Amino acid sequence: MTVKSYKDLVVWQKSMNLVKEIYSLTTKYPKDELYGLKSQMEPAVVSVPSQIADGYWRSHKKEYIQFLSIALGSAAELETQILVCKSLQKFAHLDFSEAESLLSEVMKMLYVMIERMNS
Repeated sequence: MTVKSYKDLVVWQKSMNLVKEIYSLTTKYPKDELYGLKSQMEPAVVSVPSQIADGYWRSHKKEYIQFLSIALGSAAELETQILVCKSLQKFAHLDFSEAESLLSEVMKMLYVMIERMNS
């Protein structure tokens, strides 16, 4: 398959699915989390496909790698936030397994992309 746009990248597609999954979860958060974890997780998850897209159109490979690294950093931030949620009783009613699975896939794909581009 020829990649003509960042939209053709499987990692971008999976990260968009991750956005939907996280937003589906955050709509079920307690109201007192409106300015807490919810307000941190949503920008973090949106940053992942956004950085992939931004980097794709950069002129130099080094810049693309930098944006993929930022996307990976945002994914790690989100991973930590999910772990925080899972450790708190007020989120016990939520199932984070699909989000964790997607996040793991995206992080692995980003890592491999960065490693291949660096070699």
